[in-house]
Amino acid sequence: MIRFAKMMVAVTAVALLAVTSASAQETRHVTRHVASPPILKRHPAAKAQHHLILQVNSNDPAMMNLALNNATNVVQYYKGLGEKVSIEVITFGPGLHMLREDTSPVKARIETLALSTPEISFRACGNTQENMRKAENKDIPLIPQAKLVSSGVVRVMELQERGWSYVKP
Repeated sequence: MIRFAKMMVAVTAVALLAVTSASAQETRHVTRHVASPPILKRHPAAKAQHHLILQVNSNDPAMMNLALNNATNVVQYYKGLGEKVSIEVITFGPGLHMLREDTSPVKARIETLALSTPEISFRACGNTQENMRKAENKDIPLIPQAKLVSSGVVRVMELQERGWSYVKP
């Protein structure tokens, strides 16, 4: 009986060693695969829908142009793949100047984009507009392409909660 027990221990040890060795080889294989993942290729019939938020909260023309460049590049990329994308440029704080009729340094560019790229839309923070109205003691007109939302930050949150990707240029 003791000899049988020793033999069973030996067989179990050999089996455990074999399983451990196979598992280690699989782990090394998986690790190599994860370390250098292949480039993902989409099935030609797959028509994904992508969603992007671009936040502008700075009264910096370079930042505004960067956001517009990002938006244009993303639209061109997905058009090249035959996929759809929706982009919202959301402005608040000093970034509202991007969408102000009287102070926007990129107004003409937005007008052109709106005609050629319907995938890009523009949202202006109502809280910021109201605060600017009080501070400047005048109405704050927005460009026609801008849609007013009650809060720019809340709009960003709500879209992220729906799975939209967020980028702050």
